[in-house]
Amino acid sequence: MEFGVFDHVDRSGAPLRQFFEERIQIAQAYERHGFYCYHIAEHHFTPLGMAASPGIFLASVAQRTTTLRFGPLVYILPFYHPLRLAEEICMLDQLSGGRLELGIGRGISPVEAGYYGESTDFKESRQTFAETWQIMKDSFTKKRVTVQGQYRTATDVPIELETLQKPHPPLWMGVSSLENAEQAARANMNFVAIQRPSEMRARVERYKETARQNGGLDPKIKMGMNVFVVVGDTDAEAQKLADRAYKVWHHSFHYLYHLHGRSPVHGERADNFPDVVQRELGIAGSPQTVLDVLSRRIEESGSNYLMCQMVFGDMSLAESLHSIGLFAKKVMPELKASARTRAMA
Repeated sequence: MEFGVFDHVDRSGAPLRQFFEERIQIAQAYERHGFYCYHIAEHHFTPLGMAASPGIFLASVAQRTTTLRFGPLVYILPFYHPLRLAEEICMLDQLSGGRLELGIGRGISPVEAGYYGESTDFKESRQTFAETWQIMKDSFTKKRVTVQGQYRTATDVPIELETLQKPHPPLWMGVSSLENAEQAARANMNFVAIQRPSEMRARVERYKETARQNGGLDPKIKMGMNVFVVVGDTDAEAQKLADRAYKVWHHSFHYLYHLHGRSPVHGERADNFPDVVQRELGIAGSPQTVLDVLSRRIEESGSNYLMCQMVFGDMSLAESLHSIGLFAKKVMPELKASARTRAMA
């Protein structure tokens, strides 16, 4: 059982220079406390995502940490020139000593795609994604790249840069449906899902079944469940912090959609934290409360990677570090021990 972190890098209200410095200090705390990986979102023109260029932000994280793995979840491939992005990935993997985890996807915001002048048509964006990834993948493994696609092309391009991890950094994708889980398994990709435990279990089982049909399940693969986690000295303190910060995050999440009179692609999120808890997508409480709830949810889900969304909304640096510390010292060791016991049973 491993533990990672997901961060929208959503605006907190602090001045941007202070905001970025504090987020890097928080990443350093994740490293000190033994988290496996720090995953960040890519969003544009919205307070939901201040790491609009994930590579630049993660390069700073790389220079301020030594063991923490990190990566985008996800790079929105249709927004990039494939050769340029591949070169940046090679540089980031080399500069970090091979700590990059590479999440890739098409993106889920038609508003953001429209701002970039990209098509919001599903079939076209899917094809653009596929062609972009093909060029990138070839550039990681070949000395010259030629791909003639409908939307992306490369003609006899000489390749000089390479990743430190071979053939490329570990791949990640977000999974919403059972079909997505099959797709991830066929590509031998790690995955994360924002689903209640019973639905997560269905995706884990579908992934395993598909992997077995395609050569076997890689024991290193991580099947992650994403949850909001806030830990306080008491249930009341944690819930008060989660309620306040979540309202700010919720506003940022829906900002562009409400600006354009639209709804999110995967539906509106709960507008208050108690409903998040009720839907089994988050928990706020004392260390013992969080341990009890997450123990049940992890066992039910069958996941082997818990991706915690721990800092969001207007949480201060001190509040964030206190919650992270309590989780790492009083919850994470017990969850790891429980996972080992289940594995040996």
